[in-house]
Amino acid sequence: MHTYHVLGLMSGSSLDGLDIAYCRFVNHTGSWQFDILQTAVVEFTPEWIDRLKALPQNNARTLWQTHAALGNYFGECAAAFIAKHHLSGKVDLIASHGHTIFHFPPEGFTTQIGDGAAIAARTGVPVVCDLRTADIAQGGQGTPIVPIGDKLLFAGHRFCLNIGGIANISCKKDTGDIVAFDICAANQVLNTLAGMLGKEYDAGGAIARSGKLNIGLLDKLNKAAFYMQPYPKSLDNSFSRTVVWPVLEQANIPVEEKLHTYTELIAHQVGAHIKAIAVREGITLSAADKILVTGGGAFNSYLIERIQALSGVTVDVPTDELVKFKEALVIALMGVLRMRGEVNVLRSVTGAKKDTTGGAVYLP
Repeated sequence: MHTYHVLGLMSGSSLDGLDIAYCRFVNHTGSWQFDILQTAVVEFTPEWIDRLKALPQNNARTLWQTHAALGNYFGECAAAFIAKHHLSGKVDLIASHGHTIFHFPPEGFTTQIGDGAAIAARTGVPVVCDLRTADIAQGGQGTPIVPIGDKLLFAGHRFCLNIGGIANISCKKDTGDIVAFDICAANQVLNTLAGMLGKEYDAGGAIARSGKLNIGLLDKLNKAAFYMQPYPKSLDNSFSRTVVWPVLEQANIPVEEKLHTYTELIAHQVGAHIKAIAVREGITLSAADKILVTGGGAFNSYLIERIQALSGVTVDVPTDELVKFKEALVIALMGVLRMRGEVNVLRSVTGAKKDTTGGAVYLP
């Protein structure tokens, strides 16, 4: 039996902050158990949000300056977390996803900033980061990467759906293999629409529920070519900016109507992709098939209702802690697997030539 205590750091595309999860993993004869012991969310300041939003259009010097600055900031956040919870000497490893700035697998690269060496220097703890590039080098999409956690930690659910800035899904086939891919932009769009009404986000989907469906807009949104592509497939953050927003901006309708309609778009695409997986993989769906829903969108009760109505499977929203910190939990697990020299990114998910053991290691 082997036990590991790890900090998982996750910064998602919705820019709501840095998720920190202190996790314990126990490996007993090849089977993994986990506990989430302590958690925190460090919200990004408006200055950090503006800086990260602008970075894809900025120059190379600014990119690398921000890479270093964000690593130092993440390191300071992790060090403060360790001090607050009296964890000095009790953290074996820090695993950091970093913050995605570019993701272009067809061009052979992905970019997650947040210098791992700086995190190690600030905390005195070994760091694993840069978890996607090994898969990209093997011809994969480099995303989604959390399905390794879906396979090892959540075997009881046929599907796992994460609704963050981008919605992605994984499915366990009857053969034991797992497939996964990005579905659509999600909270990136919903939060921006809510911001037009002076809200940080649409709490519980109440604003969307109050609006009405615009069929014409929904039809236009559903025509994005990405939705028709076979998996494996992945999205860059620019998808919402270049594909979704031009359609939304052309619609001269109330924001409430846009929120309702885009919420329906997410639910529709989730349901359609679940059914497409079933057809392609020869799975007969029933209410016995459960879908674990995590990420900020799991708190959007109206969106969850619509997914339940359109998916044909049983929606399972777990504890608030797991909803909020599942990605940080899996990033922590990926760090452990990297240090053990075991596979942590699956070719069945990404389309790579082979499974990979991804991650750069920095020692303090």
